[in-house]
Amino acid sequence: QVQLVESGGGLVQAGGSLRLSCAASGRTFSKYAMGWFRQAPGKEREIVAAISGFSGTTHYVDSVKGRFTISRDNAKNTVYLQMNSLKPEDTAVYYCAANDGFWALVRGAVDYWGQGAQVTVSS
Repeated sequence: QVQLVESGGGLVQAGGSLRLSCAASGRTFSKYAMGWFRQAPGKEREIVAAISGFSGTTHYVDSVKGRFTISRDNAKNTVYLQMNSLKPEDTAVYYCAANDGFWALVRGAVDYWGQGAQVTVSS
């Protein structure tokens, strides 16, 4: 069982930056691929970024490439999402997620979810 707790959401002006953190419980964190999903009002949940457990392979949705960076610190059981050049369309609830398969996670299969963190970008 893995528990995920997000932090770092908030309100920021367009062009600003935020960093989300997701702390995971358990001693097997490094075996899990980790990702960030988001859901805006009236829209379906979508994957934003994912990172594999060991090799550090990453995946990003096209709309955030060059602006967002996912990283992880296996010693701290934490995954991060650095969000730069934020746009109003990035406004959403951001969810941390885990799956023991990287490509399964990229396709939307999630074993564990965090509770979500609100990110609001004002214009």
